[in-house]
Amino acid sequence: MVTLILIGLLGGLITAVSPCILPVLPVVFLAGGTGRGEDAGKPARSPGATELGGGAAGDGGKAADERGSGGTADGAVATAPPDAPARAPRNRRPYAVVAGLVVSFAFFTLLGVTIISALGLPQDILRYVGLGLLVLIGLGLIFPPVERLLEKPFARLPQRQVNKEGGAFALGLGLGLLYVPCAGPVLAAITIAGARGEISTDIVVLTLSFAVGTAVPLLLFALAGRRVAERVAAFRRRARGLRIAAGCLMIVLAVGLALDVTAAIQRSLPDYTSGVQKKIEDSDAARQQLSGLYDNSNKELSRCEDGADELRSCGQAPALEGIDSWFNTPGDRPVDLKSLRGKVTLVDFWTYSCINCQRAVPHLQDWDRAYRDAGLRIIGVHSPEFAFEKKRSNVVSGAEKLGVTWPVALDNELTTWDNYRNRFWPAKYLIDAEGTVRYFKFGEGEYDKTEKMIRELLRQADPTVTLPEPTDRAMDDLASDRTPETYLSNLRVRGYVGTPLVDDRPAVYRFPKGALPLNRFSLDGTWTAGYEQFTAGKDAKLAFTYRAKNANLVLAGTGQVTVLVNGEVTRTINVTGSPTLYRLTDDKEARTARLELRVDEGLQAYVFTFG
Repeated sequence: MVTLILIGLLGGLITAVSPCILPVLPVVFLAGGTGRGEDAGKPARSPGATELGGGAAGDGGKAADERGSGGTADGAVATAPPDAPARAPRNRRPYAVVAGLVVSFAFFTLLGVTIISALGLPQDILRYVGLGLLVLIGLGLIFPPVERLLEKPFARLPQRQVNKEGGAFALGLGLGLLYVPCAGPVLAAITIAGARGEISTDIVVLTLSFAVGTAVPLLLFALAGRRVAERVAAFRRRARGLRIAAGCLMIVLAVGLALDVTAAIQRSLPDYTSGVQKKIEDSDAARQQLSGLYDNSNKELSRCEDGADELRSCGQAPALEGIDSWFNTPGDRPVDLKSLRGKVTLVDFWTYSCINCQRAVPHLQDWDRAYRDAGLRIIGVHSPEFAFEKKRSNVVSGAEKLGVTWPVALDNELTTWDNYRNRFWPAKYLIDAEGTVRYFKFGEGEYDKTEKMIRELLRQADPTVTLPEPTDRAMDDLASDRTPETYLSNLRVRGYVGTPLVDDRPAVYRFPKGALPLNRFSLDGTWTAGYEQFTAGKDAKLAFTYRAKNANLVLAGTGQVTVLVNGEVTRTINVTGSPTLYRLTDDKEARTARLELRVDEGLQAYVFTFG
């Protein structure tokens, strides 16, 4: 039990600092410091003050005796002695927001599916409720009468402070319904048990420890927001404006979540926690604890190990069973694995809202295009992590947006997930022409190795097959000297030379004289060097000497980028919308070259990658 608790705590901590929770962080930060009215950071009134929860008199507060708080036992309003020192109101909003998020997330992850099924409600009702609650609380921050309406359910609570923080707790409840973290084995075990209604003591303990682990970083972030609001004079002077800004941010977040805009930003960021998550959540100890929560069917799959360096024989491929429905097939008819004998089959477990899965889709697209004629077939098994992912129309729409064109099976009851003893989103299983599982890969990464295994299996199936060039070649000639990923961030930047960077405000830069060394870049013209991106100003240029086959850059905004390689214009890129990866160069062989970009004013550049 102690080991299970530690695994849950560490899994929650890792999840809470992953890219997947970035959309909720600004709201958590601002919610921690947006106290009611204009009292943030001010001393409290005497205990006989009349407003609700420390709000200013002009903020719609009512007499304490009207709310049943702040009075004496017989209802009289308490009066402080004239010389009683004023005490600062204790802002517990950070605790209330995080508590609401944790309670909501843990409760509905375990019981949401059961409750929805019992009541006959739509599968995505919880998501709609969360979005609606986020909008209402945003409106409450902007319009005090709406906030007072939202606080009414808490008005009868005996403690005035609980009453005061009711809106913050409600905000946390809404965020918990929208909280879609990157799922590793721990969260997979919890959500699957909840989806089936198999709530054991071990699962409850795992859920609570995971929730506590998740809460710690979020609480620190909310407390930081409170501290900024209390210590920075500008926040105290502009408390009302800050509340309006926070309300607008919550509404924008709700719209972004509803339109799936936040996912595009998350996909553009590297999964910097995946390595740590795998070491902890997929360690031998964790695997033993988590696998013990389920049965031991299909033990032959244990002959394989994640990302092995060679093909192995891992038993007959389990059947695709318990499938709710199919799409991307003729007439939406099901696919039988036995009908694919003679072909190499890749079974991909995924969900459309999982950022890790979304980042893997382009590689699947490349393999489908490159190897379909050679005998590769891809089948996507959509095993939902959350209730709203069970709705067929949501999955079809999500797949269309991502460009998923291969057959997809809706594994809503997670039967096929169990058949394959799976623990990850995404997970890829390779099945040879005889129907035997030969290799599997959990999570992102090692795409070149997976492609190598695909090619080996295709040659085994047909020794005469002619295969195209690899799409994710290992590039041995670049293993030691390919230009590394380079962030355009004033705190994470490396390889920069030239005029010293000025943080967070426009400055004029000049290219250094002479040639740029390999793996170094420089700026020219006006740029704003920020924490997350560099923003182009007037006459903005960027030069980079790199070694690779191709160079790529994540860009956002609206405008054009002119690409020059060794002084010659090679292409013009039209940039529009949220951060997206754009291909700058695409050569057949690796080479060393000077890349120069002429960037329209207002465009934002995030990170260079090289392949």
